[in-house]
Amino acid sequence: MPMELTQSRIQKIWLPNDNRPALPRRSCGPQLANSPTVIVMVGLPARGKTYISKKLTRYLNWIGVPTKVFNVGEYRREAVKHYSSYDFFRPDNEEAMKVRRQCALAALRDVKLYLTEEAGQIAVFDATNTTRERRGMILNFAKENGFKVFFIESVCNDPTVVATNVMEVKLSSPDYRDCNSTDAMEDFMKRINCYQASYQPLDPDDYDRELSLIKVIDVGRRFLVNRVQDHIQSRIVYYLMNIHVQPRTIYLCRHGESEFNLKGKIGGDSGLSNRGKKFALALNKFVEEQNLKDLKVWTSQLKRTIQTAEALQLPYEQWKALNEIDAGVCEEMTYEEIREQHPEEFALRDQDKYYYRYPSGESYQDLVQRLEPVIMELERQENVLVICHQAVMRCLLAYFLDKSADEMPYLKCPLHTVLKLTPVAYGCRVESISLNVEAVNTHRERPENMNNSQKPS
Repeated sequence: MPMELTQSRIQKIWLPNDNRPALPRRSCGPQLANSPTVIVMVGLPARGKTYISKKLTRYLNWIGVPTKVFNVGEYRREAVKHYSSYDFFRPDNEEAMKVRRQCALAALRDVKLYLTEEAGQIAVFDATNTTRERRGMILNFAKENGFKVFFIESVCNDPTVVATNVMEVKLSSPDYRDCNSTDAMEDFMKRINCYQASYQPLDPDDYDRELSLIKVIDVGRRFLVNRVQDHIQSRIVYYLMNIHVQPRTIYLCRHGESEFNLKGKIGGDSGLSNRGKKFALALNKFVEEQNLKDLKVWTSQLKRTIQTAEALQLPYEQWKALNEIDAGVCEEMTYEEIREQHPEEFALRDQDKYYYRYPSGESYQDLVQRLEPVIMELERQENVLVICHQAVMRCLLAYFLDKSADEMPYLKCPLHTVLKLTPVAYGCRVESISLNVEAVNTHRERPENMNNSQKPS
């Protein structure tokens, strides 16, 4: 007998009409048919392992795969409150070696808890893991618990890159809170030497030929990939091969105020209002003042972003992926009209704005999937100005600022304001620049009472 199905009112997807327990909320991202995965970082200190861990985790969470970093250094700092010197990392310091092993085991216990009881799908085990003995311990742990393992080794022998990483990141570590930079640098370089003596790199040609891994060599100059097992591992490899660490700036802004903005209508393909045209001219002046070399300009394929870009007198590229969220049957309507003509849909969107899908339209979740190629290309580029739309800008901003799916639909992205994003060590610095051209306010706050909201979100 064919199974009876019920359509989810919020997501507009078909679900079995039975009493089975609901899946965890975040399982609505890419479905991992296989067992959870432990990503194991490998490499000497100051090789960018934590940078990769945090950036990759931000990406995976953004696409809907629940991921968490477990940094063993943080466990060590919790266990040993006061760091004295590199002596703690000497391989002949037996007492310290016991502490370090216990910290690794404590982190692995938390990895197991996250993947088995907290709906996690990927755990990133961020530590040096430079010996075969340590990696063997992790492989045994994963086998006992039915987890897949994917290794990411960061290899860099350029002393300039290593020294820059130490200066930018390591000297601000809690380990060196009360230490001058010269002494801290000397101590950290000795710490690296402690690991160097026993470092056993991954060997995909012989000893480690059965392992799934990627070697990232010299900050992405070369890659070596071995035995990719599944879809999520291939996405991880693809992502790692697209990111770079060169200094650059990303500018995000919406189109100038449109005729539909003035009327309170959503969607559609209207042109700019008079104030919107003034903003386009102000944006041109702003871009000239930034004096950026080789600035790329991207727009959607909708009239209002193209009109805005035309004022810049620069080449620009149109992306269909940057088009505004499709409001389906609610396109070109005001919120008041939606409330009157589709009262149930109006209320449902207030309940769960990220997962809510307009009838015959899109949800924020759909928009994230549509924007993934844009994120990949942004990661490859240097200076870029993206002229887009409110929902699209929220999704892009959520990626760079590591905002959750719950926060994303309520991020403030006002008209006639440029957000300047500058990547920094483990995140992104954001600067909001108003170009002082008046515009309507299209932002709607999260409703206070989800069940009885009278105002659209």
